[in-house]
Amino acid sequence: MKIVAMSDMHGQLPARVPACDLLLLAGDVTPVENHGIDFQASWLDREFRDWLNAQSARKIVGIAGNHDFIFEQAPGLVPRDLPWTYLQDSGIVWEGLRIWGTPWQPIFFDWAFNGDPERLRRQWSLIPDDTDILIVHGPPLGYGDGVRERGWVRRAGCPHLLERIQKIGPKLVVFGHIHEGRGEWNLGPSRLANVTLLDGAYRAVFEPWVFELET
Repeated sequence: MKIVAMSDMHGQLPARVPACDLLLLAGDVTPVENHGIDFQASWLDREFRDWLNAQSARKIVGIAGNHDFIFEQAPGLVPRDLPWTYLQDSGIVWEGLRIWGTPWQPIFFDWAFNGDPERLRRQWSLIPDDTDILIVHGPPLGYGDGVRERGWVRRAGCPHLLERIQKIGPKLVVFGHIHEGRGEWNLGPSRLANVTLLDGAYRAVFEPWVFELET
């Protein structure tokens, strides 16, 4: 199965996305320059809807990120008929794959879907043991989570998420959130990837990530 994944578009929706079976969007889809709820609702209903409709994917599945305030603060204003499947601590089975999506990450400024360690433990415990594909916004500790600060690197990933991934061993885990952390790693039976499209300066310099996954 051909899977394309991306995160952290921040309104800079790529014009060229490879045709695929499954398109995964790992949060921070809305423009960074305006976090207003009404603005995000309008943007989702117009620009985002048009972009989703233009994709050559048999299935599109996505989550929110820490900049997508509307999903946390006013979910009733999110257009209900967008042509994707939105997951928020929920899952679907598609083509035999069990897919789970969750938008949470450790506290990072005053953004959406921030959680303290105990809250995150509860959120990660909801991830089913038989999950094949996990879509999260924030990274697990030590994988694509390095933030450069005055000559050193601070790890922004969640250790409890890492523990959960190690326990259940999903085939694929995609995330973003930390723009400097783009990359792919193997962790036991799992492939982990930070699939951000933007770099640390919020420039769209990366291409959507393409995976071939055996089902």
